[in-house]
Amino acid sequence: MQHTRIPEQLPVMEKLKILSDAAKYDVACTSSGTSRGNNGKGIGNCFDAGICHSFAADGRCISLLKILFTNECICNCRYCLNRSSNDVPRATFTPDEICELVMGFYRRNYIEGLFLSSGILNSPDYTMELLYQTLRKLRTEYHFGGYIHVKAIPGADPALIEKTGFLADRMSVNLELPTAEGLRRLAPAKTREKILRPMRQVQNRMEENRNELALYRSAPRFVPAGQSTQMIIGATPESDFQILSVAESLYQRFDLKRVFYSAFVRVNDDSALPALPGGPPLLREHRLYQADWLLRFYGFEAGELLSEARPNLNVLFDPKCDWALRHLEEFPVEINRASYQTLLRVPGIGVKSAQRIVKARRLGSLDFPDLKRIGVVLKRALYFITCRGKTLYPVKIEEDYITRNLLYVKEKLPPQLQGDVTYQQLSLFDDGMPLSFGEQAGLLAAEGQELLTAGADAGGAGRFV
Repeated sequence: MQHTRIPEQLPVMEKLKILSDAAKYDVACTSSGTSRGNNGKGIGNCFDAGICHSFAADGRCISLLKILFTNECICNCRYCLNRSSNDVPRATFTPDEICELVMGFYRRNYIEGLFLSSGILNSPDYTMELLYQTLRKLRTEYHFGGYIHVKAIPGADPALIEKTGFLADRMSVNLELPTAEGLRRLAPAKTREKILRPMRQVQNRMEENRNELALYRSAPRFVPAGQSTQMIIGATPESDFQILSVAESLYQRFDLKRVFYSAFVRVNDDSALPALPGGPPLLREHRLYQADWLLRFYGFEAGELLSEARPNLNVLFDPKCDWALRHLEEFPVEINRASYQTLLRVPGIGVKSAQRIVKARRLGSLDFPDLKRIGVVLKRALYFITCRGKTLYPVKIEEDYITRNLLYVKEKLPPQLQGDVTYQQLSLFDDGMPLSFGEQAGLLAAEGQELLTAGADAGGAGRFV
């Protein structure tokens, strides 16, 4: 294909400053880095420009150079800082400049890999060709064997995407906005069809590659770490139920490794964008990640967590705790008999602790001290479980009672939420006055088993277990 000359008048470090900053709104990696110098007594330094962290398949946290190839773009998406109509500093790397940066940072132990995205320069094919040439040089000329995450450009030639996929570890195609209507409003140059087409191509080629590897172990690997995507949250009026339903569909239809949620940051003054007087919806983003975790690892479905009648996640409780409070008929759960899938639905019990419970109870029945050693968060779980048919201390299986106690021992709420709590304030003389977890445990230890019996007899009108 015919190439236009990439301008090189800016120093490489100036380009790095511009293009690492321009990449910060792409959250398909986890966190941003920090800068920390060496005082001469220790070993190593930390360099912040463009360094982010992700997790390898074996669970290691790895540092990645996170940059755009270019922040030039032919699109004019209303929410994007790099849209064509914005007057911002522009820069474009050459493939060799990126290769030299990666190798230089790698030799200094700043990074273990590369996260490479890009605006669309000239055309999707032209941009995808540049990304391919960069990865080809890194792998074949510079012999870089580290982790590489690259973006597939919607609308690019499928042959270019396939060639690039054999050089990358992970590939992603950003969904941008949850619905096709949102794209029409804020990113008219992009369509759901254009975005899903390369996503489907990557999925199909990954499946073919798995079959090839089953027959020939020496076959080249295509996107071995899978594919991911990103959705911007809060720029358009979709509910949490709509967003989670879209994510669930993507996991099922495209075998995605991860859906990333990015709280909308208003970087452009545009009448089509929400005002966000309270700033980016970070709490909403956090709750969506928690719900996403339940879809991926805990066996929940979007329709169990939310519905058309109840379309948004609870700001006061995490999604699993909120589900449990609305399904108290499922509780209490007997720790020594419940199935693994049932244990996963108990607030305070995670995947690892559920696995440990299943293994440990083969050797004998478990009690609350055992659960604490296993890693169960008892201050949440104690309202929903029994051990050998008994609770840790007398509790009512009532929504109001559990809600008050969970809010009492919970970390402090954000200031903007403190005025929204409408639950009844308890008096010092209320029988249901919650104790701290330390007080509860100390009281139980001091008074022994008699407390359980006496408390159950004097518990009042609520249902005790």
